[in-house]
Amino acid sequence: MYFTDRGIEELQARRGEEEFSLDWLAERMREFVNLNPEHEVPIERLATWLARLDDDDED
Repeated sequence: MYFTDRGIEELQARRGEEEFSLDWLAERMREFVNLNPEHEVPIERLATWLARLDDDDED
């Protein structure tokens, strides 16, 4: 298990039953980056990865 899995597990345990919009998530991500600008690159990578999940593979 990666160290980051602990945070993901906590998120799932605390908020796993909740429903939310992507607009809400995007705003929380912006808020996080504003408070923690040193994490801008990983948040950008996560957002881009999530946005492109359904893209067809171009192999």
